[in-house]
Amino acid sequence: MIESGHPAESDQSLSDLVLRALQQADSGELRDLLAANHPADLARVLEHLAEEVRPHIWLQIDDSARGEVLLELSESIRDAILDQMEPQELLLTTENLDPDEQADLIAELPEGAIDSLLSAMRAQDRQRLEQILSYPDDSAGGLMNTDTISVRSDLNVDVVLRYLRRRGRIPQDTDKLIVVDRTDHYIGVVALTDLLTQLPETGIAELMASDVPAIPVDMPASEVAQLFEDRDLISAPVVNPDGELVGRITIDDVVDVMRSEADHSFMGMAGLAESEDVFTPVLRGTRRRSLWLSVNLVTAFLASWVIGQFDQTIEKMVALAVLMPIVASMGGNAGGQSLALAIRGLALGQVTRHNLRKLLIKETQIGMLGGLIWALVVAVVVAVWFQDYHLSAVIGAAMLINLIFAAAGGFLIPVVLNKLGADPALASTVVLTTLTDVVGFLTFLGLAALFLV
Repeated sequence: MIESGHPAESDQSLSDLVLRALQQADSGELRDLLAANHPADLARVLEHLAEEVRPHIWLQIDDSARGEVLLELSESIRDAILDQMEPQELLLTTENLDPDEQADLIAELPEGAIDSLLSAMRAQDRQRLEQILSYPDDSAGGLMNTDTISVRSDLNVDVVLRYLRRRGRIPQDTDKLIVVDRTDHYIGVVALTDLLTQLPETGIAELMASDVPAIPVDMPASEVAQLFEDRDLISAPVVNPDGELVGRITIDDVVDVMRSEADHSFMGMAGLAESEDVFTPVLRGTRRRSLWLSVNLVTAFLASWVIGQFDQTIEKMVALAVLMPIVASMGGNAGGQSLALAIRGLALGQVTRHNLRKLLIKETQIGMLGGLIWALVVAVVVAVWFQDYHLSAVIGAAMLINLIFAAAGGFLIPVVLNKLGADPALASTVVLTTLTDVVGFLTFLGLAALFLV
């Protein structure tokens, strides 16, 4: 296996070796090279290489590793591979995956392909998978794995350990067993460490922690992630509305949620979906980006219209045209800082109706203080540059007003959009840009028209 202190260097070295083996038509060396590396490394190799080379590499990856590789691939490349796979081939590829991982892949297929795949499965596997697919992707039910180990509270440690030995395998990331009653209703958990350190005759009821709440199957994925973070969980049971155990969620599933939410917030600030990446095909990428570019164009025309209302003022004083971008740019940056904090606060549940007013006042105060500081700096620079103290006073006042509006708007816009059911991460940036441009141009040119011309 290629080893390196730097992951990027390791990936590039492995990609070079894979490409060399492919060019030399040495399928044996290529197959051995691929088999010796982790599925995540193979996924990155596929992403590094040209599109026409990927099918040849994919065919040389062992069947037992293909499912894990698919899970690690970027969405656009994974979709391209899935489109070329027959149901029977996909069944063979995913048979070693957990049901929740199978659901992640199968959910992206056309409905007809899903039906064909489910019909080819064994009855027990099909039932587990259909159960997960029946829940929304962004819910606890969509995240959970139905492969759980449950025990009853009337057993003792010796019986449970003998059961585990006879079972022969425990699911990955199992740190606790789930305790249920005779009707499969959840009543608590018992840690594996307690089972291994207590006397054989100790009852499960004595070791059981009954104060560990189960996760409702319809809990949003973002709340599940927050719960895992707050309580440092490795796994947690999932129950239906009747309190019956239906599965469990593990930390690896939650890490994926956290990464997805981080991608969503980061990409949303640019008006992109989190599924967008550098491998997205040209036509699809153009189509996805065009929506917000068109919205931004409309708002840009609005800002231009505001400027057009002061054309005579600008003609009389050319310095206004030189200084206009400073006011709008400073407002955009100040608003962007508040915007990022607000979106993060909403995602983490830190912004509520109880503290909204207080947080809004705080952001406004920051905008006011920052506005005073930078208004003074800009005013001094303009006074020295143009030798015009009236102009420096006007731009200072405009800067102060715009930074106050930017800070307050940057915080309030995502809150309002969230309340209206819109996605704050995707829509807030365009609205904020419009606000800071319009307010910046309007105040600067309006004050100039009143006091300078």
